[in-house]
Amino acid sequence: MEKRLQFYLKNLIHNGGSDLHLKSGSIIRLRVNGDLLKLADRVISHDELDGIARAILTDKQYRELTTNKELDCTYVLDKDNRFRVNFFYQLNGLSAVLRIIPVKILTIEQLQLPPVISELADLHRGLVLVTGVTGSGKSTTLASMIDRINRSKKKHIITVEDPIEFVHEDREALISQRGIGQDSHSFSNALRAALREDPDIILVGEMRDLETIEIALHAANTGHLVFSTLHTLDAKETINRVIGMFPQAEQNRIRMTLASVLEGVVSQRLVKTIDGKRAAAIEIMKRTARVAELIAENRDYELLDTIEEGKEIYGSQSFDQALLDLYYQNRITEETVLENATNPSDMRLKLQGIGMSEGSKDSNREKIKDDVFDLKESDD
Repeated sequence: MEKRLQFYLKNLIHNGGSDLHLKSGSIIRLRVNGDLLKLADRVISHDELDGIARAILTDKQYRELTTNKELDCTYVLDKDNRFRVNFFYQLNGLSAVLRIIPVKILTIEQLQLPPVISELADLHRGLVLVTGVTGSGKSTTLASMIDRINRSKKKHIITVEDPIEFVHEDREALISQRGIGQDSHSFSNALRAALREDPDIILVGEMRDLETIEIALHAANTGHLVFSTLHTLDAKETINRVIGMFPQAEQNRIRMTLASVLEGVVSQRLVKTIDGKRAAAIEIMKRTARVAELIAENRDYELLDTIEEGKEIYGSQSFDQALLDLYYQNRITEETVLENATNPSDMRLKLQGIGMSEGSKDSNREKIKDDVFDLKESDD
């Protein structure tokens, strides 16, 4: 049975896909460049999928799957390919999704992330949140930030993940990676223990509950640099989600704490590029005195304008500004810009140069000039 799974996974790799979808009684599907494609007409039965689960899981893991009706784990195909696996039951029986975890950790520069991401990785303390829907590249971005620290600073980094995805080798830093279920029973337990393990940087795979958030805020407030993720779409929703996890009586206190420790929110969405691949459109909120004031005073509705106004000075940017940058870099089409814009009508005006600041216009004109100049130079 395991050989069948390996055959499906090799097809995924060969086709440049990111996820393998196995559903009892349905055709096997691969996610390639954001689309779910059928793997010929191969239908996987419940018995076959159950056999795969028994083959790659330990007895303890299989019992946990049948008891809890879902299970997260990691599967190693070979030295170059690892997968994050989620088994779960649904109407037709057992299903599984396997997501490829790149063994090679790309740098911030190789991923073409905004330079301000490097600045957030170079911080000494505070809280940095990377957010977005499942599959938006949060783990990849965080891995590049941890890798930057690992290569340049003599620090102790502790990661708490479920499961461990990117594996980091000790370089300048010492990295202790802990998997939930394997090395600790819960995020809150592992995070509480981490504070007694002399950490400089702590990565929490996901802020899932109130206790984990409380401990992470405490860690950031006591001089540690804390990275984590949330399934939120933008900075405003992220702040509201964190505060909203607490009882009403506690929310003012948490708001003040967040205003003092939140150094940045990086929110990602993947959009299709002209060459058929995908690129990250990233909203970045970076801590400034103005941002801290807005959070503390419950004026989150003003954050978007502040983010956009800080683009040239602080490196912050909204999703729409990120989309425009990708468009003027000739990486995405106008249609893609409008499909993903926060407000398509406003974006259409911006594409026509209406309602943009002079600085933004000049910056975009400069990008166009540079592109034309490069083409002429190449032609000569």
